[in-house]
Amino acid sequence: MFNGEVLCVIPARLESTRLSRKLLRKIQGKTLLQLVYERVREARSIDRMMVACDHEELKNCVESFGGQAVLTAKHHQSGTERIAEVANRMTCDVVVNVQGDEPLMHPETIDLTVNILKRDSHCVMSTACIKKNDPEGYEDPNVVKMTKDKEGWALYFSRSPIPFDREKRSTEYLKHLGIYAYRRSFLLEFSSLSSSTLEQREKLEQLRVLENGFRIRVGETPHDSIGVDTESDLERVQEKLTLASQEELPHA
Repeated sequence: MFNGEVLCVIPARLESTRLSRKLLRKIQGKTLLQLVYERVREARSIDRMMVACDHEELKNCVESFGGQAVLTAKHHQSGTERIAEVANRMTCDVVVNVQGDEPLMHPETIDLTVNILKRDSHCVMSTACIKKNDPEGYEDPNVVKMTKDKEGWALYFSRSPIPFDREKRSTEYLKHLGIYAYRRSFLLEFSSLSSSTLEQREKLEQLRVLENGFRIRVGETPHDSIGVDTESDLERVQEKLTLASQEELPHA
């Protein structure tokens, strides 16, 4: 039985390439960062949580809504490197990475990802996916697709349409969601590995894990999420949160 501590670290970088200062953009009066923080707080599997910030402005934002934040080095090239810096200072058993631009990440998806590691002591890293069947997402390079074997181990992640249907009869695929859970020891090892060839080609850091011979177990969730990279992503999140709040209102 797993009796260790689970720490969630939300990596947060002030500047971003496609949507400037996106983590401080507001929806319904709350920043993206606050929305993500509140989602994680609802997960039952998380014992402690904090935001790993590269800028004082982000740290102040988190503390303004009562959250915990720590400053990290500015030179990190990925969220994984940023949370590894924090994990190296902490005593915990499992580290969860929920990306700071995932305001719709469902608490049950977080618990699903953590519980994979709790159930299987040999698994060093886990993530989540959702079954989708839409031509637009299948072709969209901003939507990361993945394949897995019958036991749930990831085979590959790609921005390209996979699995490719040669006869063009289906656009069914598994959409990868922006969450990872790691054994702390593996996270520290992974972050020290050099960037791999596949990772550089696809711009997907999880490929470094596969290319170095490690395995990632994947849980399927019914809850979709939207990573905010563009203005249109922000608008889609706004629409979904507005709809959800309307559905929660008591009927007259």
